[in-house]
Amino acid sequence: MLQETRLHRIRALLATLGHVSTERIIRELGISRETARRDIIALEALGVARRVHGGLMALNAEPEAPLVVRSEVKAREKRAIARAAARRLKPGQTLFLDAGSTTTMLAEELRTLSGLTVVTNSLNAALKLCAAGEHETLNNSIILLGGSMLAGAQETRGDLTVGEIYRYRADVAMLSPVGIDGRGGATSFYPHEAAIARAMVQQADQLILLADSSKLGLTSRINYATPGQVSALITDGAAAEHPAFSLIEKSLPEVVLAPATSR
Repeated sequence: MLQETRLHRIRALLATLGHVSTERIIRELGISRETARRDIIALEALGVARRVHGGLMALNAEPEAPLVVRSEVKAREKRAIARAAARRLKPGQTLFLDAGSTTTMLAEELRTLSGLTVVTNSLNAALKLCAAGEHETLNNSIILLGGSMLAGAQETRGDLTVGEIYRYRADVAMLSPVGIDGRGGATSFYPHEAAIARAMVQQADQLILLADSSKLGLTSRINYATPGQVSALITDGAAAEHPAFSLIEKSLPEVVLAPATSR
């Protein structure tokens, strides 16, 4: 593996975790300790991280960007993923949706379908699904999960939300993780998001992850699904060239590369 590729992968880990140990770098990249040490020195010299005992610390570690920002990043790829996901659904199914940017786009696509029951904690997804005239009949049944809200939040959260999830059984959960890794599975940055995703995984017959190629190989702070719990991953065509793709493809039962969309 070229050093440029290694440094890119380490920086991706740093962007997600804020701190990455030398042992983690060795394990994730499959390199020697000496190579990891040289890469750590190189990243510090580039000014993107600083060496600490046992690894690297990002200089400006931040959590996942707000939904309004994420919706504009790789929008075309996310639209393609959403359309591919919608094609897998059938009338009569019950679906869990989380509050990710890609699942919000999926909600828009679901308006062309009928006969679904959609259970979600996402205010944006619920509004997209209900976008109709006041006296029109909705094609699908929409259930917005109750729970707590914080200033600026676009989803419900907390113990009440998690408890409500356990009242339902779903045919499929379609979730948008912060990162998907061939060894660790699906992860989230915030504990409340991971708790909701974990409950949806447990209450669904299938888990389908919707993740654009920038999320491949990333591991965030909290795991909510192992590779063995994932039924399929839908990602964009660029994923096939990603360094992490080979291991993910081997680890999951199905990986779908969504064809590009014109918008």
